[in-house]
Amino acid sequence: MAVLRIFSGGAPKEIFLKLTPHFERQSGHKVEFVFAVMSALRDKLAAGEKADVLVMPTNILDDYQKSGAVRAEGRAVLGLVGVYAVVRAGSPKPDLSSVDKVKASILKSRAIVHATPGATPSGTHMGKLIEQFDIADMMKGRIVHRPALEGGVQLVARGDAEIGFYPKSEVVNTEGLAVAGPLPAAIQLTTIYGAAVTTASSHADASNAFIAFMTNPEHRDAWSHAGFDPAS
Repeated sequence: MAVLRIFSGGAPKEIFLKLTPHFERQSGHKVEFVFAVMSALRDKLAAGEKADVLVMPTNILDDYQKSGAVRAEGRAVLGLVGVYAVVRAGSPKPDLSSVDKVKASILKSRAIVHATPGATPSGTHMGKLIEQFDIADMMKGRIVHRPALEGGVQLVARGDAEIGFYPKSEVVNTEGLAVAGPLPAAIQLTTIYGAAVTTASSHADASNAFIAFMTNPEHRDAWSHAGFDPAS
């Protein structure tokens, strides 16, 4: 029996917590997760912390593969996830039908929340959108930077923020929230999540088995329910 240590961003947290007990019963292995924003995970790896599997956007895994930190063998794509707007359950939903409507909805909101720019892909994207819209000054004091993993969605559920912008998988099944919809295609960010075994892992076979289990086609519906679209 192996004890696997998985470093993962927050996007797949719900589906991993649902499927992992089945993997553990089937394989006899145990799994320990470290869920954190991408910047924190990268800092942990740079500091020498060990992991058996990395679950991250594929562009980040590409860099780790080039540097020799993860193996090509067994690497897989888990799914695609876009940025969605959410509001408190029962509240009016913002108009997201066009780029201009998104900008207007943000401007008239009491407060919005999204992940910290630089900490996660969606947070960085939203920070750039605010700059692109040229509304940073008008929104001063009304933008909260907090990742979903650190309570950002709870700010929306409590009504402290009127609109939240997060990956669909981090909000789609969250109690107290209503999903308003995706950002328009012209300003959407689609993140491709993947998984890879680290070269430092002493449990390569068990790690490959974990990835194979998670990407088994029989689990596709569960991934879709958790907010991930299939990779084409």
